[in-house]
Amino acid sequence: MAIKSVSIRIEEEMLKKFAYVADFEGRSVNSHILALIRREIRAFEKENGTIDIDGEIPPELNIKPTRKN
Repeated sequence: MAIKSVSIRIEEEMLKKFAYVADFEGRSVNSHILALIRREIRAFEKENGTIDIDGEIPPELNIKPTRKN
């Protein structure tokens, strides 16, 4: 499985608070973000079924139009 990087913009105060929470949980900021992402995916799949990463979101289910490339 390939590892990808994602860059986000975040306010300094929010990042400092998030780093505090991550440290409290015994994780780095990166590891804590990954834990939250995994939790969100599990919750989504529990409610909506397994995500087909090669498929597209049916238009009737897509709450936001796809990005234009």
